Amino acid sequence: MNIFVAGLSFKVNDADLASLFEEYGTIASAKVITDRQSGRSKGYGFVEINDNDAAERAIAELNGAEYDGRTLSVSEAKPREERPRNSYGGGGGRDRDRDRDRGGYRNRY
Repeated sequence: MNIFVAGLSFKVNDADLASLFEEYGTIASAKVITDRQSGRSKGYGFVEINDNDAAERAIAELNGAEYDGRTLSVSEAKPREERPRNSYGGGGGRDRDRDRDRGGYRNRY
């Protein structure tokens, strides 16, 4: 089961996250999500535990618990939704409709 963990201290790394969940079962993976540009933690991560019973117990016991001075929010991770790619509005090109309203293509020089 994939578990979502929010409310992590920005000092927590992958190893810290794995050790937090180790007492509940064998950890398949533990990943703190970081900002691509700065490399700084975003304050949340994911832990994968193959044993569903152990994962459910970890969620029940760690949700609302305090860790490294912060209150954790722990739940089963939801599947990632497909989102359309954002073209960021396009732009930058010539607005042909606007140019046509002005009587043709304008001279840019």
